[in-house]
Amino acid sequence: MPSRRTLLAASCATSGAAFLSWDTVIRAAHAQTPPGVLVMAKQIDDVISLDPAESFEYTGTEVGGNVYQKLATTSAEDPARLVGDLAESWTASDDARTFTFTLKAGQRFASGREATAEDVAYSLQRVVALNKSPAFIINQFGFTRDNMAETIRATGPRTVVLTTAEPTATSFLLYCLSAAVGSVVEKAVVSARASGDDWGNAWLKTNSAGSGPYRIVSWRASEAITLDANPNAAQAPATRRIILRHVADPSAQLLGLQRGDYDVARNLASDQIGGARSDSRYTVVAQRKAGLFYIAMNQKHPILSKPGVRQAIKWAIDYEGIQRNIVPNTHAVHQAFLPEGLPGALTEKPFKADVAQAKRLLAEAGHADGFEIAFDFFSGAPVSDIAQAVQANLAAIGIRARMLPGEQRAVITKTRARGHELALLRWGSDYFDPHSNAEAFSMNPDNGDDARNKTLAWRSAWNIPELTARTLAAVKETDGAKRVALYEAIQRDHQQGSPFAIMLQDVETAVVRSAVRGVQIGVLNDRTVYAGITKA
Repeated sequence: MPSRRTLLAASCATSGAAFLSWDTVIRAAHAQTPPGVLVMAKQIDDVISLDPAESFEYTGTEVGGNVYQKLATTSAEDPARLVGDLAESWTASDDARTFTFTLKAGQRFASGREATAEDVAYSLQRVVALNKSPAFIINQFGFTRDNMAETIRATGPRTVVLTTAEPTATSFLLYCLSAAVGSVVEKAVVSARASGDDWGNAWLKTNSAGSGPYRIVSWRASEAITLDANPNAAQAPATRRIILRHVADPSAQLLGLQRGDYDVARNLASDQIGGARSDSRYTVVAQRKAGLFYIAMNQKHPILSKPGVRQAIKWAIDYEGIQRNIVPNTHAVHQAFLPEGLPGALTEKPFKADVAQAKRLLAEAGHADGFEIAFDFFSGAPVSDIAQAVQANLAAIGIRARMLPGEQRAVITKTRARGHELALLRWGSDYFDPHSNAEAFSMNPDNGDDARNKTLAWRSAWNIPELTARTLAAVKETDGAKRVALYEAIQRDHQQGSPFAIMLQDVETAVVRSAVRGVQIGVLNDRTVYAGITKA
């Protein structure tokens, strides 16, 4: 197992960059961020779009969570507890198919106009009509472009009625509506900027029309996102401007934090975080998140489609060594698709590094001499370090991984098009219900290239009608204990047979200047809240 230092030395040799430890970085105070402006250093090159009907990446949904409101959300103190966001109350019909929402009064968009039921209906209908990547979260209730006018309706200025195709548990519907894709946009602003049949998508990629505490001022890809306070928000944020500056290198984040260029560093390396813990100038804020690192194996590849090869790869990876040597302060070993903390999460870890076992499985699959495979991954830290460790693990059993580093958005786009072979990826849950990840990892109702629901299983071309049926049955189970048992059984089978080697769970850790208070990292990406942040 190569050490983190070894890996970083190799990385720096190829990139020309120098890794600077906490102790060697210049400590002299330099610039200071302006009053009323908070600057975060963060890797933000995963952003593809800021349209909430399309945005499905870590940073984009985090921004959306501070710009938009949904009908419902979850409590920051108790992520499993549903609370109203735009909605004041809701009721369900006796047949559990019709749900009526009453909106709060006085919730205003940045334009000053009050959010109405018409805005809510328009927002959910445009998700269905656009059918972008996160739309399956809404579409699963039977909403289609043909029926959305009848199933998603504004029946009064503050009354919205949703009609689902099948009986639905109220909590499950609300969890799904609390996902980022359930964000409500201002109909008048967005529809006025629609081009052809795009429902304003081209404009909303880089702009906003929300009623949350902030509005988007600008987004420059791989440079910065600037947010200003919504002057008409129901609750004004404490800081008038938030700037997310793209800084891919953790050493540059640390240097900028120490010079006063940044107030918060979001992606420091584990040893840098360790240094910050003992430095009174900084506060460390950590949160175990519903986010996973995993390796996806595309089943369109004839070798990766063999169960023995998939198993060999899972037995080749040194999960504990990677966590201990590369990401001890930012990740925990986890091997099931439900992150620890979510209902039904499986904490069993059946795999460990076993070269002899992996080689035996590879030989039984007909590849005793190994094979060459393309390996896509994000080029920033710590992903590149993890990828190099995995490459070394695979090499030990004869699999020669051809490394293909890239920007996050490029890797994401490629895997969404099913263009990868092996890929090291991240996945964050969309809402606080086990079906969020179960649907993504263990459902693929249509394996065709033009399928409507493009889940993670679909992206890796994993054709699983039996597991899809079991996952559908689990979401419909109304007995809580039985439902948890179903998810545990699905995860055990998924661990053994799936084309996913789930490796690590995120422990997101931010290092904050001591003058800054109120940094709150959410369990879900869109629950990281900026509105309460203050700076002395």
